[in-house]
Amino acid sequence: MSRSGFIKGMVASLGALGSGCINAGAAKRPVRFGVVTDTHYSRRARWADRHYRDSLAKMRQAVGVFNDAGLDFVIELGDMKDMGELNAKRNGVAVPRPPEELRAEAIGFLDEIEAEFARFNGPRYHALGNHDMDCISKEDFLGHTVNHGAAKGMAHYSFMAGDVKFVVLDACFNKDRTPYCRGNFDWTQAFIPDGELEWFDAELAASTTPVVVFCHQLLDGFSKRKGLSGLFVANWKRAVEIIEGRGNVIASIQGHHHSGHYSFRKGIHYWTMKGMITGANPPHNSYAVVEISPDGRLVVTGFADCESRVLAKAVC
Repeated sequence: MSRSGFIKGMVASLGALGSGCINAGAAKRPVRFGVVTDTHYSRRARWADRHYRDSLAKMRQAVGVFNDAGLDFVIELGDMKDMGELNAKRNGVAVPRPPEELRAEAIGFLDEIEAEFARFNGPRYHALGNHDMDCISKEDFLGHTVNHGAAKGMAHYSFMAGDVKFVVLDACFNKDRTPYCRGNFDWTQAFIPDGELEWFDAELAASTTPVVVFCHQLLDGFSKRKGLSGLFVANWKRAVEIIEGRGNVIASIQGHHHSGHYSFRKGIHYWTMKGMITGANPPHNSYAVVEISPDGRLVVTGFADCESRVLAKAVC
C-alpha cells in the first residue's frame, strides 16, 4: 500500500475519543497538516532513550510521508536541535568547551535538521522550544530556520490554512519575562508575557473560524498527573481563560513531554505529541498527519510510536 493510501485507510478506521462544543463554524473543506516535535538533533552520544543522531533519518522519513500526503503545511513544535558535548578531553582530563564553540556547533546541527525539514514541498512553520536556546539565542534560531510567508522571523504568530486559523505561541520566557537565551533559563519555568497574551486574546477575538493553538510547553495545567510537574506554562491559567472565554479554539497541540499526554476540558482538546527523539531508528520514530474535517473533528494519523486518535466535536 502507498503512504497516501495508508493515511486514508487509517483515517477511515478510527473512532471518536472526545467531544466538545465550539461556537465557531466548522471548516468548509478538510485542512491537513504534518506535525513533529522534539527532534533534539545533535551529533552527541546517546543518553538514556534519547538517540540524538537518529533524528536526521527520522525527519527524512517523516518528510517523505508528508510529501506524499498532499498537506496544507507542516509544523515542528520545538526542541528541533540540541547541543554537543559540554566538555572536551585533553590529556585525559575533561575540559569545558568555550561557549562560542558550542554555539557554532549547535547552529550547525540546526542547519542540518532544518535542511531535512525544508525538503517538504509546501509551507512550513516552527514553534520555539527550550532546547532551541540552550546555547544559542532566539535570534540565532529564527535566523537559521524559515517560517512561511508573513511568519518569517517571528516567534509567535498566526496564519490561515483553508477555513482554520492557527496560532503559534512562544512560552520561552523567564519569570521576569526576559527571553530564553543561550542557556539563561530554567527549563521547568516557562512564561508567556502579558503583551503576547493580549495579542493572543485579540487574535481569537478577531477570528470567526475554528482555531488551533500550537505551543511547545503544555497549556493544560489543570491536568494534574504524576510526572508532568515542570512541563506546563507557569501562567497557563491566563492562557486557558483566554482560550475558554473566546469559544472558538478546538485544540491545543503541544510538545515538550516526550511520552505524550492528552486532556480535555470545556470542549477543547489538549494533545501533547510524543517526541521524535525517543528510541533508536529503526524502528522508532514519531510523526503524524492531522486532518480537521468539515464536521469539526481532528483526525490524528500517527506513525511509528505516535498513536492515532480522533478528537471529535459534539453536536450542541
